[in-house]
Amino acid sequence: MMVGAAPFGVIFGTLVTSGPLALWHGQLMSLAVFAGSAQFIALGLIASHASFIVIWATTLVVNLRHVLYSATLAPYVSHLPLRWRLVLGGLLTDEVFAVAWAHFRRHPPGDDVSPWHFFGSGVAMYVNWQIWTAVGLLFGAAFPGLQSLGLDFAMVATFIAIVVPQLVAVRYIAAAVTAGALAFFWQAWPYKLGLLAAVLAGVAVGVVLSLPRRSRDSAGTARPAGAARNTAGAGQ
Repeated sequence: MMVGAAPFGVIFGTLVTSGPLALWHGQLMSLAVFAGSAQFIALGLIASHASFIVIWATTLVVNLRHVLYSATLAPYVSHLPLRWRLVLGGLLTDEVFAVAWAHFRRHPPGDDVSPWHFFGSGVAMYVNWQIWTAVGLLFGAAFPGLQSLGLDFAMVATFIAIVVPQLVAVRYIAAAVTAGALAFFWQAWPYKLGLLAAVLAGVAVGVVLSLPRRSRDSAGTARPAGAARNTAGAGQ
């Protein structure tokens, strides 16, 4: 995950050197925002002189996927004090979620699982992002065509590595295919709303495909009781 984020950080730093921001603005953004896709989008909007509210709203929509990450991890960290949850929430990224979820899913929800694995993953990725942002800021000007070399595919490969291991059931595959296809077809929507709509559609497909399974489970538990009543009625 850290290797995949490295060229992404370098490209971000390189773009800052050719944009309207000072170098320290770019590093400050990585320190305070710590969200690669949101930083790229914000940088482009700043360069196009978009208003503050447009920048804020667009990056908010892009980062709403973190609500889903948080909902998934919440049963494993809800027992922690607020200060712990604030720190872990601040360190949460796509890569950190993948690592933390792989760790937590080996334990049943409600177990008193130590937060240090989650914390260590987040700190490692945070430091990694700062280093590669600084490399792009310091040396990006010497390689003005760096962003055209296709190095950003490393981040695509990282997301593939995050998503594919999770596709262990038909409903997960259907949700992923739905969200991915709609995100592609709706990418022209303003303020990245197509991305949010695609995510919601994927979630809806996953929920709908989960309902029949729950119904079958409920029916399976209800049948013995019904059979018992029928037997009792026949006996009477």
